[in-house]
Amino acid sequence: METTEYKVSLDIFEGPLDLLLYLIKRDEVDIYDISIARITKQYLAYIETFKMLNIDLASEFIVMAANLMYIKSRTLLPKYQQPPEEESDEEDPRWELIRQLIEYKKFKDAAGFLQRREFVQEEMFASSPDLPDESQEETPLPNVGIFDLIRAFQNVLKRFEEKPEDLREIYDDSFTVSGKMDYLLGHIHPGQRVGFSTLFESASTKTEVVVTFVAMLELIRLKEFRVEQEKIFGEIALFRCETP
Repeated sequence: METTEYKVSLDIFEGPLDLLLYLIKRDEVDIYDISIARITKQYLAYIETFKMLNIDLASEFIVMAANLMYIKSRTLLPKYQQPPEEESDEEDPRWELIRQLIEYKKFKDAAGFLQRREFVQEEMFASSPDLPDESQEETPLPNVGIFDLIRAFQNVLKRFEEKPEDLREIYDDSFTVSGKMDYLLGHIHPGQRVGFSTLFESASTKTEVVVTFVAMLELIRLKEFRVEQEKIFGEIALFRCETP
């Protein structure tokens, strides 16, 4: 299978705290009420998926994984058996992580607010006598990040979890990233939009799903495709960019 040698190169600007905030928002829980066991399981699942796809990750992701495992192990122990934390008077091992998440979210929200203000200012012209009609303005689509794509990819893989192991898949090396890239370019025309899940409807093995997904990531990186969402955590669509 080619993906074992194909290194996916993506500009992942989000870090481990972004992933944790994404998981918290997806589960619609309060930061103060996070379940370390649950969020650790979800976080490690993302790390395993990144490894499966041969995507380079910053060392900070691995450090955070180790920290989550440590916090989880402390929460499982009775309080009288927990090792003492240096320079910490907190009884709950989660608090330091919660504080980091809250502070990071404040900076992230502030940065997002300033970015939106900058966008609004760029659209305003002092010489224009008429105010823009806000009722006619289109609501911008939510940005689709790598974490959204991994979530959608994990959902596709779930339909293979209950299937019995197919020995043909072990020896199946007929799918290549370059071949799937040509397939996607040949079947999705410029200006056409298709649902993410439909890309994998004909896939018969997990190998084919993985190779197709890696090919899609490469085409997104090459700006042949872009991904869209009508709402946060909604269905993802793949759009073939128009040729200049």
